[in-house]
Amino acid sequence: MAFRRRFKRLIFWSTGLGIAASIVFAAFTWFYLVPRLPDVASLRDFHLQTPLRVYSKDGKLISEFGEKRRVPLRIDQVPQNYINALISAEDENFYHHYGVDPKALLRAAVRMVQAGGRIQGGGSTLTMQVARNYLLTLDQTFSRKFNEILLSLQIEQELDKDQILEMYFNKMFMGHRAYGIEAAAQVYYGRHMWDLTLAEQAMMAGLYKAPSRYNPISNPQRAKIRRDWILGRMLELNYINELQHADALSAPITARFHSLTPETQASYVAEMVRQELLDTFPIKDVYTGGYRVYTTIDSKLQDAAQYAVQKGLLAYDRRHGFRGVQTNHGDQLSDQEAERILNRTPVLGPLQPAIVRSIDQEKQTAQLLLRYKKTAEIRYEDMEWVRPRISIDHLGAKPALITDILKVGDQIRIRKAYGESSLWFLSQVPDAQGSIVALDPQDGAIIALVGGFEYLHSKFNRATQALRQPGSNFKPFIYSAAMEQGFTASTLINDAPVVFNDASLENSWRPENYSGKFFGPTRLRQALYKSRNLVSIRLLREIGTRKAINYAVPFGFKPEHLPRNLSLALGSASVPPIDVATGYAAIANTGYAIKPYFIERIEDSAGKVLYQAEPITVCENCEYLPKAELISLNPTDTTINIADSAIMALDEEEQSLLEGPRITHLPIAERIMDERVNYILHTILQDVITQGTGRRALKLERQDLAGKTGTTNDQKDAWFSGYNNQLVATAWVGFDQPKPLGRNEFGSTAALPIWIDFMAEALKDVPESSRTLPNQMIEVRINKETGLLARQNDSNSMFEIFREEYAPTAQSPQTSDQNTGDSLEVTPEQVF
Repeated sequence: MAFRRRFKRLIFWSTGLGIAASIVFAAFTWFYLVPRLPDVASLRDFHLQTPLRVYSKDGKLISEFGEKRRVPLRIDQVPQNYINALISAEDENFYHHYGVDPKALLRAAVRMVQAGGRIQGGGSTLTMQVARNYLLTLDQTFSRKFNEILLSLQIEQELDKDQILEMYFNKMFMGHRAYGIEAAAQVYYGRHMWDLTLAEQAMMAGLYKAPSRYNPISNPQRAKIRRDWILGRMLELNYINELQHADALSAPITARFHSLTPETQASYVAEMVRQELLDTFPIKDVYTGGYRVYTTIDSKLQDAAQYAVQKGLLAYDRRHGFRGVQTNHGDQLSDQEAERILNRTPVLGPLQPAIVRSIDQEKQTAQLLLRYKKTAEIRYEDMEWVRPRISIDHLGAKPALITDILKVGDQIRIRKAYGESSLWFLSQVPDAQGSIVALDPQDGAIIALVGGFEYLHSKFNRATQALRQPGSNFKPFIYSAAMEQGFTASTLINDAPVVFNDASLENSWRPENYSGKFFGPTRLRQALYKSRNLVSIRLLREIGTRKAINYAVPFGFKPEHLPRNLSLALGSASVPPIDVATGYAAIANTGYAIKPYFIERIEDSAGKVLYQAEPITVCENCEYLPKAELISLNPTDTTINIADSAIMALDEEEQSLLEGPRITHLPIAERIMDERVNYILHTILQDVITQGTGRRALKLERQDLAGKTGTTNDQKDAWFSGYNNQLVATAWVGFDQPKPLGRNEFGSTAALPIWIDFMAEALKDVPESSRTLPNQMIEVRINKETGLLARQNDSNSMFEIFREEYAPTAQSPQTSDQNTGDSLEVTPEQVF
């Protein structure tokens, strides 16, 4: 009896103490621990670190910047098989617990006891892992584990199961800088998550436990064991059937590293965007804030520009011979070592790295190993161009055999044949460089920009950073400056030898035409489309360098780049191609100054617009509209551009009337060029293509094109700038360290083909445009040699366009050869 009383007393006190301890523990938890826990409600507004993404105007991905590759997905974008695989691997009771799985915790406690009290991990539900990764540290301590349990219970009260899953698979690290399942799918398989097979999805689900240990790239065997275990768990839990299980088990490991694959090639533009944002936003926000930048780039035209530059530079390079193989690794190189070398060597544009593995002397072919164990063959018969380069203008004899060109172990570059998928050609990375920049002349939007052969090869952006001499590409600005001062297209300038002793030049200067010939009195029209140097110099001397520079600056040229001497007439300025394109845009839009821009808008991670471009826009007939006219305006069929200054002049009520859906508030471009002078210059630049140095462009079979070639001394720079009403583009070719391109390389041979290839694609299916003759202009028949009014029946005559006040009134002198087309005598007073 006494024993029973003592036992009951013991039970009573033990129970009481247990209850009291529970109450104390509960009170301690509620009043001390819970208030110190992170706020679970903050998970609803949690912003994942997401990289900066740059897009084309039509929404194609150009690039991304940031340490973490992450592409957040919604739950409805994730395949059910993957969710099932994740639950099978990490938390089979996920849909049946309230944040904590007691059985799993008990198993973890047993493992801890067996390990001598050291926390071994495990026992965590998906909810607990969310709590740990979002709100706590990763330290393995009792206090952190207990906080994790409390937070998990709260999370289950705040969020539903789908929200918890979303947070889990978008947050977790999965190896190779990939955070979240979509980034991991692209890194390991180069595809979207929803495009993966069951076996690949199971492989992805296995990464969470240990991204390094079960990585399918670095540890494929361990990764396969983990994948197969998950597939087995899916079968046990009835998520898949026997057939699906067997098929998935037999699937090979296909994972390999996939770098980011842009949807359009515009790396130079992406870097311009990055630099612009670093100047605008805090550095940390730029790389983690999830900004989405939409550029002005047209992806179709950008790809055409990239193709044109690479094709043009490769064609130039082939004309100047073979510089030899990159290196030789010896004939004992194993396939494994060759593959390792190739996989570390980047692809540069269309040029693939390859190593010669064998040579068939009978067939005169070479068998090559490419990246990722691919193979190819090249033929001697396709190596017609492969003559050794002795100098830029001298090539050696063509090798007689393929073994005179290649040896086993040679590392080379090859490319696919244009328009052909099966043939490979021997190639090499061009040592010359090039660029092209295309603008919308109506508002300055950069439609396409390529700063070099390949961004991975050289990050220097030649379209915006290279200061190069434009040569004759600059002459239209000298000629239009002269016409603004009263010169006409028929004004005669003497093309004759001249010597200048200019104080700003070190020595006396004896300029000459490229041909070395002199052509006597020459009309300005003919002098420009035939690119006569001496006429340009004399013309600049007549108008003065100061006036010419003051005239050129509003076109987008920086005064510090323009030399204050007569060499300016030959394009001795040092300017980037984008400035030249900006100047030609003003010619293309009938004479308005625009400013290039490349960012259309910037959005934050939630899609809120942080910046919207308001470019200076050409609007020839825009004017301020009073309130009465605004009220009567029908906004459904009329768009009015109103300058910012006009908006500022309105009171609040009047400004509210400008908010209609078809009214735009854009600053209006300033006219910097007389409309009539612009028209005359445009017709001369059309002559460049129809009968001058740009005749190659006739292959485009369009009547609305105009432009100008440019070649500097010793052919160190080659240019072509051309346009129609909708598009202007400038192409440049040269060496980064200026040196001759070759004695037969000019703007028409090196740069113009790039421009043609680009415009062929850019203007495909675009209707031709035409210009209307401005008011107060007339066409007059003149004598081709005197530039004066032609006499009746003059066979050596043509029609020329004049501003009315500058039309010739004097008639060409009568000679006995008037109807024969022979040379006429011109008085000195008629010639500058």
